[in-house]
Amino acid sequence: MIITIANQKGGVGKTTTVVNLATALASIDKKVLVIDMDPQYNSSMSFNVYNPNLSIYKVFSNKVNIEDTIQKSQIPNLNVISACEDLAAAEYELADDENRNFLLKNYINIIKNNYEYIFIDTPPTLGLLTVSSLTASAEVLIPVQCEFFALEGLSKLIKTIELVKTNLNIDLKLNGIILTMYDKRNSLSSLIEKEAREYFDTTVYKFNVPRNVTLSEAPSHGLPAIIYDLKCSGSQAYIALAKEFLERSNLNGSQ
Repeated sequence: MIITIANQKGGVGKTTTVVNLATALASIDKKVLVIDMDPQYNSSMSFNVYNPNLSIYKVFSNKVNIEDTIQKSQIPNLNVISACEDLAAAEYELADDENRNFLLKNYINIIKNNYEYIFIDTPPTLGLLTVSSLTASAEVLIPVQCEFFALEGLSKLIKTIELVKTNLNIDLKLNGIILTMYDKRNSLSSLIEKEAREYFDTTVYKFNVPRNVTLSEAPSHGLPAIIYDLKCSGSQAYIALAKEFLERSNLNGSQ
């Protein structure tokens, strides 16, 4: 199954969700690939596999085959395709390509049978990189920070997803919404959670990701938080989320 993690807002926990959810699934012997489509290449750095010469940008530029960009991470069962800064230029370089929205899908089709789950980390925009990721995916997972205006932005993103579904990928489904940076001591977090669950109902995951220092600290060591500190509240939250993710995948009939 191919899953895009998306939100047009930055700092909501997209990369943290990709890295730790992928790691949790790999730890139970699922074959997982992470494709970093964010020019800030934070997912690549989080797995300590950043390599601009073996990036998805090089694939788009026809300088390397996608099979050759796949790098092993230090996590068994988990491979990564790196991003790089030059990826930001792809939107302009591919502007005249009528097939630009389907390029990523076509490349993923070459390798997808080698993996049970492919996670795509996207930039905090709704441009070509995110749209092509959604076009290539079966499902989309949305992390939402528990802060003011979060739900307003979420509504806009869901409209974009519907447009992609209508025009580019009729099979695209919303896997769910994950509430991140939740602080139970903060009344605003509780308010955002209440509104999200009232408005989006069961689309919202049962488990929230707490505001946790370790989740921010782990990438600087080139490690997922689950590996860096398994017992911290953030790691435990993502382990619980991984279990719920599998339950939702099974309900949707995905492998």
